[in-house]
Amino acid sequence: MIQEFFSKYDRKTLIRGSFWLVIYLLWVIWLGNYWFLLGLPIVFDIYFTKKVNWSPWKRRDGKNHVAIEWLDALIFAVVAVTIINIFLFQNYKIPTGSMEKSLQIGDHLYVSKLAYGPRIPITPLSIPFMQNFIPGTKARSYVTWPQWDYKRLKGFGKVKRWDPVVFNFPEGDTVCFERSAESYYSILENEVESLKHTDINQNIPSKSENEYYAIARKRLSDEYKIVYRPIDKEDNYIKRCVAIPGDTLQIIDGTVYINGEPEPYFEGRQMLYAIYTDGSMINAKHFKELGIYNDDLQQSYIPLTKDMVDKISKFRNVTKVERIKFDERQFGKDLFPRDERYNWTLDNYGPIYLPKEGATINLNLDNLPFYKRIIGHYEGNTLEVKDSVIYINGEVANTYTFKMGYYWMMGDNRHSSLDSRYWGYVPENHIVGTPRFIWLSLNKDKKFPGNIRFSRMFRPIK
Repeated sequence: MIQEFFSKYDRKTLIRGSFWLVIYLLWVIWLGNYWFLLGLPIVFDIYFTKKVNWSPWKRRDGKNHVAIEWLDALIFAVVAVTIINIFLFQNYKIPTGSMEKSLQIGDHLYVSKLAYGPRIPITPLSIPFMQNFIPGTKARSYVTWPQWDYKRLKGFGKVKRWDPVVFNFPEGDTVCFERSAESYYSILENEVESLKHTDINQNIPSKSENEYYAIARKRLSDEYKIVYRPIDKEDNYIKRCVAIPGDTLQIIDGTVYINGEPEPYFEGRQMLYAIYTDGSMINAKHFKELGIYNDDLQQSYIPLTKDMVDKISKFRNVTKVERIKFDERQFGKDLFPRDERYNWTLDNYGPIYLPKEGATINLNLDNLPFYKRIIGHYEGNTLEVKDSVIYINGEVANTYTFKMGYYWMMGDNRHSSLDSRYWGYVPENHIVGTPRFIWLSLNKDKKFPGNIRFSRMFRPIK
């Protein structure tokens, strides 16, 4: 009977059909959802029995119109690229200078999802190739039903310290549409501070924290369109993972220490510097040769790597190149956990513990600011504080056990990066993948074709 079946088909059909049946079966095993085995008869019918026309827009007999052929090719391309983007890799373009000079504005990256294991779509019904909105409209490019639970397939490894990582922006779950480039929570905090100062200046009795936040949220919802996004529809960011679950991080005078050990040297790491001269101007050509952007030269301070500092210090008319240091008066209130008891700075921050899955901590009012978003938002509990007592899901809580691991992400452009120092931990379920190489690089300060940076193309990312 088996021999009779095989005799019906030529060798090419048998090889192609068998290949796709095996690929589909391996995919189901990798996926771990054996309901998809119901798709095996469909694959079998497509290549062998052909009882059902799975491309109803095409004629099985006779020649199809050229438009139909193009439509068929387009549908196949969309499906193929969507599958590739979900399970294998996707393109990512560097939009800002937060990773300069390791990764530069205009770099296009090949981002591997297999490195850490691809994440099953949490929002499966969406228009392909659109992250949030249909271009030119305020209409979403997806529907929020159904929502699938977080699941990550097996990959080649796990996130390691110092890996460059692409992830969904943790504070991107809520967005003021008209100010989508800013964190909603930063806008909210500033609104709360404004309300408090107004009451003080007008001698109005202070309200409770909950009342201030309720008023601030109402003001924002009246002024802006507030959009709530699922995890996989939050904006993609890229930073370097400097700490993994279980680590303790501290920044001392600009140097990151992990578990008491200083970070390794990165060739592309930048900080802001002031350049002093004998009164004469530095030739702009020298800055251009060092790869410094025109926009950076318009600022009071310039982001420089150690190598750049060494070269500029040798210019004849340069008397001193001095690193800028930030104090709490400049940044303290804006940094995570946004609590006046922790006046940390960009250069002196921490120590702070990175929660690990299954780890249990003692919970109190002093450390609650670090973990309240984890407990109440990322891990889906009800968190309340009444009369200085912490309640989780209606029960008094003196301890908490974490359900996920959390990471700390920082840009290599240390003084010009919106990173974990501002918005805190990155949950495991927000991790997308890691960039492997640059496949295209365009200089924003030049015109085509001079803007193509051939020296950066196909360069591996460290």
